Amino acid sequence: MDSSRQAEAVVSPRASFLSGLRTGSGLAAASFLLAVSFGAISTSHGWGHLAPVICSMAVFSGSAQFALLAALGSGGGPAGAVLSAALINSRFIPMGIAVAGDLRGGRFRRALEGQAVVDGSWAAAHLGGGRFDRYLLFGATAIQWPAWAAGTALGVVVSPDPDLLHRLGLDVLTPALFLALLFDEVRRERINRLPALLGAVIAAGLIVFLPAGPALVGAALAALVALFRTPARHRQADETDETTAADTTEAAEPADMPERALRSARSDEEVAP
Repeated sequence: MDSSRQAEAVVSPRASFLSGLRTGSGLAAASFLLAVSFGAISTSHGWGHLAPVICSMAVFSGSAQFALLAALGSGGGPAGAVLSAALINSRFIPMGIAVAGDLRGGRFRRALEGQAVVDGSWAAAHLGGGRFDRYLLFGATAIQWPAWAAGTALGVVVSPDPDLLHRLGLDVLTPALFLALLFDEVRRERINRLPALLGAVIAAGLIVFLPAGPALVGAALAALVALFRTPARHRQADETDETTAADTTEAAEPADMPERALRSARSDEEVAP
């Protein structure tokens, strides 16, 4: 049996949710600091006090929100800014497709549960073999969303220097946490090593010509390698499970033979006059 199925059977929903809260706490701390910076920058750009907080509560995506800020700050129109943010958030389409099989309920409930799909939570909830722990996903997101909204509100009220995080070196916290999640994912499954290496090479090549955001989006193409390799891996796992089940059945048959012979003898005695 696949290890992801065994883990799913053993761990209770409550334990998974609590594990998600613990996993998401580090991401929430980094998100809080980044949100403070977003609140300060958006206020300095004339967004006012309410718009940044509403944006953080509704969008809940640091990369998209900073892209929105950059586009508007460089003189771009609202349509171009929204398009820029939408392109960055397009990464959630394949991520949502990947986790869709582990969501529950009808369309509305599944759409609601899908709102928990954010980068860090999605990576932490992956069990391997294309399976996800939905309760861990919920827990990791449940602690990050209020931290992101609260950090934005604090940045709007306090309005610190937007470059403060860079001067203190705190802007590296979020990339460091994602790098830790990546190392854990690569160590857990060997099939993920080639896409991770290929993604790093693509990102390193694209960042010479493109900003960091588009370079990372382009690096996501490396995931197609795992997509094409996964079916073969699943077929091999299914064949292994079938072979194990057959061996178990054959091993059990000799032990059942005496009992079968006894039942047959009793039947013959009942039929005989």
